[in-house]
Amino acid sequence: MSKRLEDFIKMNREEFDELEPSADLWAKIESRLPAQFDEPKKREAKMFTLGFVLRVAAIVVLVMGIGFAAYLSSQKKEGVDLASINPVYAKQQVHYASLIETRREQLKSIAKTQPDLYQQFSSQIAEMDSTYKELNSELKTSPNQELVLRQMINNLQIQTQVLSQQLKVISQYNEMKNEEKNDSKDI
Repeated sequence: MSKRLEDFIKMNREEFDELEPSADLWAKIESRLPAQFDEPKKREAKMFTLGFVLRVAAIVVLVMGIGFAAYLSSQKKEGVDLASINPVYAKQQVHYASLIETRREQLKSIAKTQPDLYQQFSSQIAEMDSTYKELNSELKTSPNQELVLRQMINNLQIQTQVLSQQLKVISQYNEMKNEEKNDSKDI
């Protein structure tokens, strides 16, 4: 059967080649296509929907985050090994840095109850911390790294003392406040 069909097509090939589709065939096909294949202008208008904008924003944030993380990791690699300068000073630096972190966490406990006092205390520590960061960046290029490291440790000691005094002030303030409450209850 397929042999007869092939023979028929070969014999009538010229007649098949003469036939062309009608001029309105494409218009009929186009009318039956789904709406997604409509005019390109409609597609362009739909392209900037909220979902599209949010996806683009998420990609931008992701790329910036990866770049920032790479920057931070490169900064850490450029740091100076404190133990190679002076092992005793390096231990002191770690000790004071951990003390400062602990006391800062304690200080954060007053942020909700006394935001003005917390802000004032934080600004004092931020000033000292910026000095410490300047010393740390100076350490990389200093010809006398041990002296700079010693200044960094002194800065950390002062920060520790200031934080201790701030916590003491808060403690005294809270005690005074409690005494006032107790006195008012007794009346």
